[in-house]
Amino acid sequence: MEPAARRRAVILAGARGDTAAVRRGLSDPDPAVRAGAIRVLVRSTPTADPTAGGDLEPVLTAALDDPAPAVRRTVAEEIGRLGDTPLGRELAPRLVVGLLARLADPDPHVVETAAWACGELGAVQPVADLVAGLDEVARHHPDPLCREAAVAALGALGDPAGLDTVLAGLDDKPAVRRRAVVALAAFDDPRVDEAWERARHDRDRQVREAVEELCG
Repeated sequence: MEPAARRRAVILAGARGDTAAVRRGLSDPDPAVRAGAIRVLVRSTPTADPTAGGDLEPVLTAALDDPAPAVRRTVAEEIGRLGDTPLGRELAPRLVVGLLARLADPDPHVVETAAWACGELGAVQPVADLVAGLDEVARHHPDPLCREAAVAALGALGDPAGLDTVLAGLDDKPAVRRRAVVALAAFDDPRVDEAWERARHDRDRQVREAVEELCG
């Protein structure tokens, strides 16, 4: 059976509640099948039940170290989708170490998705670890999409320790500057108003428009 057919079989197994068949897809040699199996498992788990993820946690933890970037990215995305649900709040403290490791992933698409997921987790304790990991990406990653995602995640977390990094994003490329303008809304600090005032005169029109939408 071709990989595409095996992937469809996993999806159909999930639709009919055949969890055993879905789990067999986790060891498939094709990354697309493994990623599909992870997606089906997560999305078939009731997020309103914090006790429902007992069997899910080891699957996600292991898959965060999958050799295929597509699988690692899928896991990060699904962890982020769990977000601030009862299930997500239960699993996040145990998944955050593996997720933070993906902020140093060699694949920038994985890093971008992991940064977004960190912002979706809410205030996982210790939040300092999340802020430190995102700070490194926002300030030093060579890919601007990764820096943009990290700045957005710092805004989503809203922890005061992330403010300096978000402010630094106002000196980055236009897309990062626009994201930083929006992220600043999460912080209560006099430097925010000062930064917005400077951004009103940014050379990029969309940065100026972002300030106008926020501040009038």
